Amino acid sequence: MQGRTRVMMEGTIIAALAITLSMLPTNIGSSFTISLGQIPITIFALRRGLKPGLMAGFIWGIIHFPLGQIYFLSVPQVLIEYLLAFLFAGFAGLYANPLKQAIAESNQGKALRAIVLGGLVGALARFFWHFVAGWIFWGSYALWGMSPAVFSLVMNGISGLATGAVTIVVTIILYKMVPKLFIPTDSLVIKTENSK
Repeated sequence: MQGRTRVMMEGTIIAALAITLSMLPTNIGSSFTISLGQIPITIFALRRGLKPGLMAGFIWGIIHFPLGQIYFLSVPQVLIEYLLAFLFAGFAGLYANPLKQAIAESNQGKALRAIVLGGLVGALARFFWHFVAGWIFWGSYALWGMSPAVFSLVMNGISGLATGAVTIVVTIILYKMVPKLFIPTDSLVIKTENSK
C-alpha cells in the first residue's frame, strides 16, 4: 500500500511539473505547439510503467480545469482534448519494462530504442486525440482552404512529431546523465539470464 501511495504522489508531482512546463510559451500561431509537459510524463511513464503513466497523464489533463487552461467548445470536445488526450500521453509506459531490462543488461542500444519508441508512442497517442478533436470540433478554423481533417492532421501531426522529438532528445540526455532515474529504488530487481 505504501508503494502505491508513493507512486501516486510521485505521479501527482510529475503532473504538476508537466502543467508548469506546458505554460511556457512554445506556440507558433494558434495551431502549432511543442508541449514541454510531455517530457516529465514520458520520463515518469518509462520509470514507473503504463498504469502510473496513464494516471499521471490523466491528472495533468485534470489540472487544466482549475487553472482555467482549457478551450471550451462543447463537453465532448473538452473530454477528448483534456481527459483522453492527456491520459494517452502515459502510453509511453508501454516501454518501461523493455527499458528496465535493457538497463539491467547494460544494453545501450536497447535502452535508447525503448526511450525513442516510448517518446514517440506517448506523444503520438496524445496528439491522435487532438487530431480527432481538431477534425470534429475545430474544423471551421481550418486555414488555406484545407479540409478540417487534413488541416488537423497536418497541425497536430507536426505538433506531435515535434513534441515527440524534443521529448526523446531530453529523455536521452537525462538517461545518459542519470540512468538510475529510470529505475525506482522501490522497484523489484530485474533478473537477467546471467544472474540466474
